[in-house]
Amino acid sequence: MSIAKKSIAKKPVIFCDFDGTITNSDNIVAIMKHFQPTGCEPIMYQIVNGHTSIREGVGAMFALMPSEQKDEIISYVLGQAGIREGFARFLDYVREQQIQFFVTSGGIDFFIDPLLKPFDIPHDHIYCNEADFSGERIQITWPHPCEEPCTNDCGMCKTTVIRQYPSEQYERILIGDSLTDFEGAKIADLVYSRSHLTLKCQELGVPHVPFETFDDIIEDLKQKQEQGVL
Repeated sequence: MSIAKKSIAKKPVIFCDFDGTITNSDNIVAIMKHFQPTGCEPIMYQIVNGHTSIREGVGAMFALMPSEQKDEIISYVLGQAGIREGFARFLDYVREQQIQFFVTSGGIDFFIDPLLKPFDIPHDHIYCNEADFSGERIQITWPHPCEEPCTNDCGMCKTTVIRQYPSEQYERILIGDSLTDFEGAKIADLVYSRSHLTLKCQELGVPHVPFETFDDIIEDLKQKQEQGVL
């Protein structure tokens, strides 16, 4: 019996981070380190230390960059990002199991869309920020803002997306790697973590399953299916 058919009352639904999770690196950090727009380092420091919100900080960093660099930035990201091992097999698995899969990313459409294009993920299953290149400087827009009870000024609010799928009806599975995934991890039923998210979950006692490749996640989901955990 498939995971998706096991329980009518609670259907599995997966919310997966993009930067550093689907891709091997964090693309916003990589862009800033490579192009080094004047003034970006203090802003990045403020974000990392929690003195500036993700929305405000990311918007301010990209505002330092001229819109005419769009093609150069995209070319750079496509050349260095790299897709994490097993991702295509993982998508095949969740489709076979009829599990809903959503990308929930604090990244930006102009590099997410081309990187995900080969995988045929429906556009309405990709939640991310957007970029406007019509002006002199790059402007980031925020189509998925925080809604109560979240007040973190996330930019793309992962917990708001997750809460659209009530815990009474859905087994909410989060996959992520960074501190931006932690609020979602606290309300998820099952967390697959790597890097900074693993450390944060360990620090605050949030149950999690560490992973390195998407094949690791496939195997754990299969084991949970066999054990009747899901």
